[in-house]
Amino acid sequence: QVQLVESGGGLVQAGGSLRLSCAASGRTYSTYAMGWFRQAPGKEREFVTAINWSGGSTVYADSVKGRFTISRDNAKNTVYLQMNSLKPEDTAVYYCAADWGLGLPVADDEYDYWGQGTQVTVSS
Repeated sequence: QVQLVESGGGLVQAGGSLRLSCAASGRTYSTYAMGWFRQAPGKEREFVTAINWSGGSTVYADSVKGRFTISRDNAKNTVYLQMNSLKPEDTAVYYCAADWGLGLPVADDEYDYWGQGTQVTVSS
């Protein structure tokens, strides 16, 4: 089992920045790909970004490319999401997720473990 706990959400003005963290515990963390998803009110959960087990490969949704950066520190069992140039449409609950294996999945049904989420609100 892997337990995931997100932190770092909050309220920020448009154009501002936030850094989310996701701390993992349990099974061997470094063999998991990690992803971030988000869900806005009334909308389906959507993929944001993912990073493979080594940190050598990443993938981003077009909507966040160039503004968000995912990274991981396997020594600290933590994955980060640096969000810059935030827009009101980035407002959502952000979830981190872990997928056992060496791939880089973008579909939420490929992920095995999920955190409880952290709220990000961007005011205009």
